[in-house]
Amino acid sequence: MRLFNMICCFGKKDERTKTIEKELHKERKIMRRQINLLLLGSGESGKSTFVKQMHIIHGAGEFTADEVRAYRQQIYQNAISAMRVLLDARNKLGIAWEDPKRQVEVEKVMRFTVGDLLKGIDFTTFVEVAPIISDFWNDAAIRKTYEQRNLFQISDSCQYFFEHIPRIAMPDFYPTNRDILFCRKATRGISEHIFEINKIPFRFIDVGGQRSQRQKWFQCFTDITSILFMVASNEYDQVILEDRRTNRVVESRSVFETIVNNRAFSNVSIILFMNKNDLLQEKVPKSDIRQYFTDFTGDHTLVRDVQFFLVDKFEASRRDRARPFFYHFTTAVDTENIRRVFRDVRESILEQNLKTLMMQ
Repeated sequence: MRLFNMICCFGKKDERTKTIEKELHKERKIMRRQINLLLLGSGESGKSTFVKQMHIIHGAGEFTADEVRAYRQQIYQNAISAMRVLLDARNKLGIAWEDPKRQVEVEKVMRFTVGDLLKGIDFTTFVEVAPIISDFWNDAAIRKTYEQRNLFQISDSCQYFFEHIPRIAMPDFYPTNRDILFCRKATRGISEHIFEINKIPFRFIDVGGQRSQRQKWFQCFTDITSILFMVASNEYDQVILEDRRTNRVVESRSVFETIVNNRAFSNVSIILFMNKNDLLQEKVPKSDIRQYFTDFTGDHTLVRDVQFFLVDKFEASRRDRARPFFYHFTTAVDTENIRRVFRDVRESILEQNLKTLMMQ
């Protein structure tokens, strides 16, 4: 009888072991198929916006009610914070008000501290200052200050929100996907997002791009299939927030050079996204690139010449000339542009991944 019980126990254990092994085999198979994409680039280059686009294109298509509520507060914060920056810059640049009576309203916006903004702005608070922000935006002094924004640090998306203040200030304001794409919040730490695309899991790893966040990049370097390196191509006339001296494109190129020549990535495809193409097209006729890059020899008024000059800057930093070099001009807030570009990128990544699996 005891022998029979032992056989039964071993039988049960054997079945349990088989189940565990089956699950582990299934998990390993999924992990083997999974495409791990690491999003790198300096701060404000558009990495998080790209992830939002993946959510729209390959995820649920919409954001949850809780996410939308959080974005609504963040949009309020974006609008107030950006106007604070413009008011401070107008004062420092010595640009006179078109209507001097507006000066008496300045403190109503400037009273918000960094702590207030980080805690979050509710509807009641925002609706009190929304008409003032809208009124300031209509003053020629603020517009003139905004035109000189390469001299100070301000989010690219602020104009979009200033122009939509009446809608944003409505009690029933419910951010659209487009509003959310323009909403800015600096990434802290590491966030991961998995989307199943044509039955293949794609894992996107988004890491903060500011200098203080870059030591965390090395935690994400294992099992990477491909690196998508984002560059804000319109920032050729701007300096970084951290030291207010280093040109932003020069900083991005320096980071790219470190990544592309790292031995750990010798078998990893690195794809360069020259992002914010829409803003680059707006900027080129107004800001002469030769003032910031004396080695520019093309036509400084042609967007195409500026684009390829910048691409060549990054391409020249690669030591291994035999490795293929992929790049795309992108506008991260344009869903159709990202849908089209990522379709091309996905095919090249899958092709490269198949070659890697065959060599294993």
